[in-house]
Amino acid sequence: MLCATSGLLAARATTTLPAQRRARRSALRWRRRELQFPNHPAPPLCDFLAGRLTRPSPPPNGRIIRRRGRMPPVVGGGLAGSELRARRGRCRSQSTRTVSPDVTAEDAALSSKRPVQGSRRLEAAGGWALLGLVTLLSFATRFHRLDEPPHICWDETHFGKMGSYYINRTFFFDVHPPLGKMLIGLAGYLSGYDGTFLFEKPGDKYEHHSYMGMRGFCAFLGSWLIPFAYLIVLELSKSPPAALLTAGLLIFDTGCLTLSQYILLDPILMFFIMAAMLSMVKYNSCADRPFSAPWWSWLTLTGISLAGALGVKFVGLFIIMQVGLNTISDLWHLLGDLSLSLVTVGKHLIARILCLIVLPLALYTAMFAVHFMVLNQSGPGDGFFSSAFQARLSGNNLHNASIPEHLAYGSVITVKNLRMASGYLHSHMHLYPEGIGARQQQVTTYLHKDYNNLWIIKKHNSNSDPLDPSFPVEFVRHGDIIRLEHKETSRNLHSHYHEAPMTRKHYQVTGYGLNGTGDSNDLWRIEVVNRKFGNRIKVLRSRIRFIHIVTGCVLASSGKVLPKWGWEQLEVTCTPYLKETLNSIWNVEDHFNPRLPNISLDVLKPTFSENLLESHMVMLRGNSGLKPKDNDFTSKPWHWPINYQGLRFSGINDTDFRVYLLGNPVIWWLNLLSIALYLLLGSVIAVTVQRGARLPVKVEGLSQVLLQGGGQALLGWMLHYFPFFLMGRVLYFHHYFPAMLFSSMLTGILWDTLLQFCAWRLVSSSSLARGIHMGGILSLLLGAAYSFYLFHPLAYGMVGPLAQNPLSPMAGLRWLESWDF
Repeated sequence: MLCATSGLLAARATTTLPAQRRARRSALRWRRRELQFPNHPAPPLCDFLAGRLTRPSPPPNGRIIRRRGRMPPVVGGGLAGSELRARRGRCRSQSTRTVSPDVTAEDAALSSKRPVQGSRRLEAAGGWALLGLVTLLSFATRFHRLDEPPHICWDETHFGKMGSYYINRTFFFDVHPPLGKMLIGLAGYLSGYDGTFLFEKPGDKYEHHSYMGMRGFCAFLGSWLIPFAYLIVLELSKSPPAALLTAGLLIFDTGCLTLSQYILLDPILMFFIMAAMLSMVKYNSCADRPFSAPWWSWLTLTGISLAGALGVKFVGLFIIMQVGLNTISDLWHLLGDLSLSLVTVGKHLIARILCLIVLPLALYTAMFAVHFMVLNQSGPGDGFFSSAFQARLSGNNLHNASIPEHLAYGSVITVKNLRMASGYLHSHMHLYPEGIGARQQQVTTYLHKDYNNLWIIKKHNSNSDPLDPSFPVEFVRHGDIIRLEHKETSRNLHSHYHEAPMTRKHYQVTGYGLNGTGDSNDLWRIEVVNRKFGNRIKVLRSRIRFIHIVTGCVLASSGKVLPKWGWEQLEVTCTPYLKETLNSIWNVEDHFNPRLPNISLDVLKPTFSENLLESHMVMLRGNSGLKPKDNDFTSKPWHWPINYQGLRFSGINDTDFRVYLLGNPVIWWLNLLSIALYLLLGSVIAVTVQRGARLPVKVEGLSQVLLQGGGQALLGWMLHYFPFFLMGRVLYFHHYFPAMLFSSMLTGILWDTLLQFCAWRLVSSSSLARGIHMGGILSLLLGAAYSFYLFHPLAYGMVGPLAQNPLSPMAGLRWLESWDF
């Protein structure tokens, strides 16, 4: 029967039979032995699928109409059932018409093309209209009530302030790369914001300051997430209903809507992630046209988007991993294609290295070059960086400074720890609390410039004033025994055998004595790393250690943040472990001594590559050291997919304007169900194919879409979700949203495939099957839209009673006790 069917298709595609045989064909099509051309056997199915058909000789009293159109290519092993029936019908109606002798073959071919071309134009117009509708709804929902509330919400206090720093060219420190903040600052500058608003705390009114430009920029980028997701799913599934369902889920998600309406990095990050994903699937679709203009364009856009994602946050590495895996798989298949020469494979490799490695790295480096060029004024971030780095900042006391080169007794100095973001040796009047070692003056490290960072270096066995001009200048040398006296409190740097407050087996460091008078526990030997005894100590350049004379321990900064009694500064200890680490190595930064000549510090300014490396070390250390603040709604990764707990953006009481970040629960739980269902179906299909089972053509085509297109979405979800389980830093609910985009795309592909399969199994009529399919898609969209109608006050803001009150607009919608709105 299969061979007979293939013969029938081949016959209809190539010839018009004479009238008497055409009339007899319908009666013979189910009879295998009679289904053939006159004097020609039926071609085998394998020859038909391979395209190895020979055109039969024309019948004696008939004529052949040669058609210039092509049969559609066989995709995925064959055409789906409904598609096969539809195309067979078209071929029959066009090939069995009676053609008069005066009609040429060209006229017949042109007339057969016109309906097809018209149908394609109509389909293309419908596709553009659907994309336009999706884009319009996306922008409308994101820009609706964008100006509310007119006060700082959640992390706007950080990223709005950083935008102001760029406008004012003030140097600051942040744990993320600079691109997102630079774009926010640029948007504010272009929209008339002057950078004068302080962004002190959530709830502060913007008043006359222009903030809509920065919010509008973030909403603009957030609005493009939905069209991008639509196009990605359309490319992966070739199904407009699947793309429409995905777009609808994201349009009606309250969480994506909330994140897109404020001055945050998240919409900027997700924009570049989705742009990279879209560019990747687009250049995959150009695989049959390598090195063409579209192929180069999409490959280049992929590289640009990867640089953008990494330039906003380090989690952009996850989309880089996905593109990298796709590229490795692509190159592996090209290597196995024996029709390609090794030279061609090498060209493919070089193209991907240039566009996906060299170009993103160049752009990423350029971002930091602009960052350093714009932020050239001293600011609150100076103390996180080395003394040499600070020398490039205008307004810093080291910029264009001239200070004494060698350390001498009587000098007033600041001592900086060389571990990144550890700060300056610091003390203040506050004592260690009862039960924390000896109740003596606290000694910490502090990241900012402060008078309490100043210390006087004195000889261990003399109380004479070294600044007295009657005494000769005496330089401090490697191996000298010294005392460090805190300038503001006149207490000596001191250690003893009491345990440090935070680090076990380390000794406590305190300020002790009165007006410089103490005991033997105040004595330290100063050593220069890798130097000989007797060498002078140079400011900024010498890497020094302080060895406690009595205990033999080494002064160090553990990097641990002290509790509130220590003003959340960093712990200083005396470690008995003498191994040289950056924690125990210091350098002298500020140096004041009126008896010594000064030298210029311009020679100490670092190169761009040194600044770039130091910036990344500081960012990575800062990222790993992030701790939750008071009243922060931190969460754990397992909370996120189940929508266990939201995040309060604005307001607490019933009189406040409240905004609450929470995903639309209907959509999020549908996504979670879809992931589980996909894993089950994918496993069943994989086992079935592995066992050698033959799938129907329709099922085989749907399975390929599910495994390949859905597999890309599932991989994206996994790469953007599971790494958070390995992170030791504080985590928040909003970290899940890039993964949520991929889970929504997987939901669109999965349910579109399931509905097509169910419709195909239930009915034989293609029109009825199409109706069932579209009815299921519309039902899911209506459910998402209705749930958005219920929960939209969470995103757009609400005033009045809390959800526990029956009079609240959210009464009855607090489905989980952990939801706090």
